[in-house]
Amino acid sequence: MRHHKQVERLMLFAQVAEALSFTRAAKALGVSRAHLSEQVRRLEQDIGAPLLIRTTRAVRLTEEGERIRMRMQSVHGELLALERELEHDLEQTSESERQGYSGVLRITAPVLFAERYLVEVCNAFQARHPAVELRLDVSYESHDLTREPFDVAFRATRTPPDNMIARRLLDYVHCCCASPEYLAAHGTPHSAAALGDHRCHVWSGQSGWPLASGEVSLAGGLAINDHRLLKQQALGHTGIIRVAHYLVDRELAEGRLVRLLAHEEGEPNSIYMLYPQRLPQSGKLRAFMAAVEAAMPPRSA
Repeated sequence: MRHHKQVERLMLFAQVAEALSFTRAAKALGVSRAHLSEQVRRLEQDIGAPLLIRTTRAVRLTEEGERIRMRMQSVHGELLALERELEHDLEQTSESERQGYSGVLRITAPVLFAERYLVEVCNAFQARHPAVELRLDVSYESHDLTREPFDVAFRATRTPPDNMIARRLLDYVHCCCASPEYLAAHGTPHSAAALGDHRCHVWSGQSGWPLASGEVSLAGGLAINDHRLLKQQALGHTGIIRVAHYLVDRELAEGRLVRLLAHEEGEPNSIYMLYPQRLPQSGKLRAFMAAVEAAMPPRSA
């Protein structure tokens, strides 16, 4: 692992050395400037010598930095030659052989996203690539992909971590909804204050909902620590729930549930697909990520 990280840091340093700018190099690599600076600093610690002279306006190479830059140019040339050889080999390989992926992909994802989208994608992917073993960890724990053996993670957040490459897949809000039968029997609330006259089921540990206009206190409903059971309560005509809209989008489209108080939904959150900033990804991982992206709905709440 240490050797792998040092190779990665050498590749990152080479980009800085060619650009003579952390900002330009970070933009070219698609990483944050802070992450790039930290990786170069750690490389200098590993080597035991400064590679760059940093000023407020410019970056210059030390003698050791120039020596490594020249060596990395040679390495880069060899990698390009290898890439061309691989491209040539791929052109000589049939489509079926080229897509004959095998091995293991380790995936971690939050429960609701896995249930609504990811399991279906995994089944379709394995039907096409039966030699690929998919190991899906489903929880609300945010695993550290730099320390744990996951190839890709899915995470609900507004601020993806700087040390990961992040692809935004889905924007969503938490929406209030109830069945037409419940609303016919009890009326439709048109304001946050009106929710106090209704039976509202909440997540365990909550005493209310954080709406756009502020926190509203609720009582009289069930407190449940499972979103699927909350949805069942709404479908069973027993009250109003507030959940991520993608959990109930089918029921809303079918008219089995009715969306309420849209003006109280607030700012959207996002689901990101994350993977480590490391050397090029395997073909099976690229194919899997493409399959996930193809399965996502348009990014709108």
